[in-house]
Amino acid sequence: MSKLSIAVNEDDHIQGNPTAEYSLVEYGDYECPYCGAAYPIVKRLQKHFGKRLSFVFRNFPLAQIHPWAEPAAEVAEFAGAHGKFWEMHDLLFENQLGLDEALFMNLANDLDLSTSQLQTAIANHTYRARVLADFAGGARSGVNGTPTFFVNGWRHNGSFDFDSLSESIQLARSLSR
Repeated sequence: MSKLSIAVNEDDHIQGNPTAEYSLVEYGDYECPYCGAAYPIVKRLQKHFGKRLSFVFRNFPLAQIHPWAEPAAEVAEFAGAHGKFWEMHDLLFENQLGLDEALFMNLANDLDLSTSQLQTAIANHTYRARVLADFAGGARSGVNGTPTFFVNGWRHNGSFDFDSLSESIQLARSLSR
C-alpha cells in the first residue's frame, strides 16, 4: 500500500472539515468515465459518513487519451479562484459527455462567472501550473490511472464501489485506534 506523497493541505480543494476523522483524496480526470462513475459514489460516501469525512479532489488529467480533461481541470481551477470550485466540479462531472469550450462557457455563465475572463484564462493556461502540480504529486504518490483514492493518506487499492471504499474508510478507523 503506497502513501500519499503530498499531505492534504490548505492548497487543496476540501469538502468537509479538514480535521475530520477520515480523509478521502481522489486523483481524478473530468473526462474519465470511471471517474464519472465514481462521482455519485463519493457523494454517497460523504452523505453516509457525514462530518466524519473530508473529501479532497486533485487533478490528474490523462490528456493523451482525454483531450478535454486538462482544459476542464483548468476551468475547475478558474472557478475555484472565484470561490466556486465545487459547483464547477459537480457540473463538469454531471455534463461529462459534452465537455468542450462551449460547455465550459455555459457552465461559467450558469455560475455567474465571467466568460471573458475564463476565455482569457484558458487561452493563457493561467491555471495549468496548478493542474500540473496536482498531476506531479499524484505521480509521486504512485497514481497511474483514474480514479485513484487515498484514505487517511494510504492508497485504496480495491474497487471504487461504495462497499469497498466504505470498508477501506472503516478500516482506517480501526487502524487509527
